Amino acid sequence: MNKQKRYEMLTLLRDNNPKPETELNFSSPFELLVAVTLSAQATDVSVNKATDKLFPVANTAQGIYDLGVDGLKTYIKTIGLYNNKAINVIKACKMLIDQHGGEVPENREALEALPGVGRKTANVVLNTAFGWPTIAVDTHIFRMANRTKFAMGKNVDQVEEKMLKVTPAEFKVDVHHWFILHGRYTCIARKPRCGSCMIEDLCEYKDKVYPED
Repeated sequence: MNKQKRYEMLTLLRDNNPKPETELNFSSPFELLVAVTLSAQATDVSVNKATDKLFPVANTAQGIYDLGVDGLKTYIKTIGLYNNKAINVIKACKMLIDQHGGEVPENREALEALPGVGRKTANVVLNTAFGWPTIAVDTHIFRMANRTKFAMGKNVDQVEEKMLKVTPAEFKVDVHHWFILHGRYTCIARKPRCGSCMIEDLCEYKDKVYPED
């Protein structure tokens, strides 16, 4: 895919959704950090159902730490891998209290040092909470970047590196939101909805799927 096609693709996605947002419910960097940590191998819908009950009760590092692992589990037990996630969130809260005054640091190294927080989660927090031009490559972005040939790579790190390289600066803050949403609702895994895709003519996927197929 050439530079012009990428620009046109991103322009169409931006025109359709000028101010894209995550579908996770949050009202502070800390709430976002918790929500993204809980969302690993889980849907945003399932996370929102849990945090809509959790955050009114506890939405600070101290508040959730005071719940303890067992207390936190009662709110997130409907989410996959909730046992390990509860342990990691409580440990992360303790580190935030001890090392960062209970606040979420605007620093990649400090974020990735938190239990349960990897590069992808750190990218989401830096991008969505602090406006950094980072790209968090999840399964949707990985699939769409490779399928369209926008930024091909054998793993998420390669795709992230390529997307950062080929995405013009004006699109970098929002591109991961556009790709996630497009991958979630249009460029879906098993049978992409090519016939209703706004970037179909620019996409270089050879096996496009249409309703009559």
